[in-house]
Amino acid sequence: MNQHSEKNFSSLDRKIQKRIFGAQKNEITEHHVYMKLSKVVGKNNPKNAEILTAIGKDEKTHYKKWKNITNRDIKPSKLKIFFYWIISVLFGLTFGLKLMEKGEKSAQKNYRDIIKYYPEIADIIEDEDRHEHALLNMLDEEHLQYVGSIVLGLNDALVELTGALAGLTLALQKTRLIAITAFITGIAASFSMAASEYLSTKAETSAGSQEKKSPYKASLYTGIAYVVTVVILILPYLFLQNYLSCLGISIGAAIFIIFFFNFYISVAKDLSFKNRFAEMVFISLGIVGLSFGIGFLVRILFKVEI
Repeated sequence: MNQHSEKNFSSLDRKIQKRIFGAQKNEITEHHVYMKLSKVVGKNNPKNAEILTAIGKDEKTHYKKWKNITNRDIKPSKLKIFFYWIISVLFGLTFGLKLMEKGEKSAQKNYRDIIKYYPEIADIIEDEDRHEHALLNMLDEEHLQYVGSIVLGLNDALVELTGALAGLTLALQKTRLIAITAFITGIAASFSMAASEYLSTKAETSAGSQEKKSPYKASLYTGIAYVVTVVILILPYLFLQNYLSCLGISIGAAIFIIFFFNFYISVAKDLSFKNRFAEMVFISLGIVGLSFGIGFLVRILFKVEI
């Protein structure tokens, strides 16, 4: 950096300087995240490794541009590197990296205030807004191809089982009996849903659908999503005695599952979170209320005493 640029930087407002240092730190941190993950996936998915390496090199270039302004070396955040690495390993590259990019949106807005001092950073903004986002969308992850199957399993399990639990809770009022009944119902329903998804995907493939999904994998994703949801929802009934408390915890767990999965999909697939979340919660709670009322009527009309 020449003396003129150095003088300009030293004369900037402290807040602007802090933003520039923060931007420089973010770039070198993201560089290390991408390079670390490229090594993790390199053997199993060379294509993804190449994409991550390309983005990592871009981040290093951005870092050098900021360094030309500050004339300082800045160390990356080891905590962020570890955080985004573990998130990407646990929940997939696309989710982890897009979550990281979303976290930097506010930082990118700050860049707009810095352009008037350093017009050359406009290239960094363009890369962040377009190039890297396009590269991230090129990542190939199998489970994202079967999001529809996972959604089917989750939706049906949440709607059907929360409704069944509400009705059984008031009708039976015995936590272990409710858990056993709901588990048998849920497992049977999971097999039914998996079989339906297999036939549906196979029919789409035979009809020449552009999506090259495996019917076997589609049914497996649907069945697993359903079974996992069933197990989570009935767990309170296996450990607690108060049936109303169990129902409350199960409903809370259902809302959490809806929240987490919709947040995951909204990040990984760039979809709206609020509308999808509100719709699923409204449907699930509506079914719960209706089923609870039916259970109450069944208990009174048939004088069920267990």
